[in-house]
Amino acid sequence: MAAPALIALAHGSRDRRSAATIKALVDEVRSMRPDLRVEAAFLELSKPDFHSVVDRLVKAGHDEIVVVPLLLTHAYHARVDVPAGIAEAAERHPGLRIEATSILGLEASFLEVLDLRLREALSSARVRELDALVLAAAGSSDPLANQAVARLARLWGTHHRLPVTAAYASSVPPATGEAVRAFRAQGRRHIAVASLFLAPGLLPDRAAELALEAGAVAVSEPLGAHPNLARTVLARYAVGAVELVPV
Repeated sequence: MAAPALIALAHGSRDRRSAATIKALVDEVRSMRPDLRVEAAFLELSKPDFHSVVDRLVKAGHDEIVVVPLLLTHAYHARVDVPAGIAEAAERHPGLRIEATSILGLEASFLEVLDLRLREALSSARVRELDALVLAAAGSSDPLANQAVARLARLWGTHHRLPVTAAYASSVPPATGEAVRAFRAQGRRHIAVASLFLAPGLLPDRAAELALEAGAVAVSEPLGAHPNLARTVLARYAVGAVELVPV
């Protein structure tokens, strides 16, 4: 019996770099599991949309699909949009068994990717000294989502033995510029910002712009396509595939 197909479901963006990055991550997943049918899909703004991908998989003969939401926090899209999409797909395709897994989330292994991206930014800016860090994320109206980012920031700061502040590009303070200025008010002058975003887009660009205007010495690129993220996608898929097994 064929393994369930895997849909890596991202939010989507008008920025073409975002979809290209998601598709590169999906290519990384495919390289690790060439036996699986793996597809990228988007909730909005980018193509292909979720239902088009489901339709294509059903037409190709797949009657089991595991959907891994490529979302870093359990906010509105995870709580509302993903379940609604799954329910609609099941209604449109009687006989299809489709399961959404836990979101990609914020794994400790992602700190390795943050460090890699930050080292790249520091090297490009020729920065060798740091005395504070800012972890920039999208931000949410859901306080639990923001708390998850803050917890990761504390873990990251403990690892580097540096003060770290979580900052947000929308919904809640502090913004990245505010976080950088707060550190500068303490006399710190070597402040770098790590981008806790999955892919490039408007929010990461704005967060970087505000940070640099406030005096950050470097801002990293988003996480992007990295084996640690691909392995997490496959770990989520494995759990979802088991849940599709009849009992």
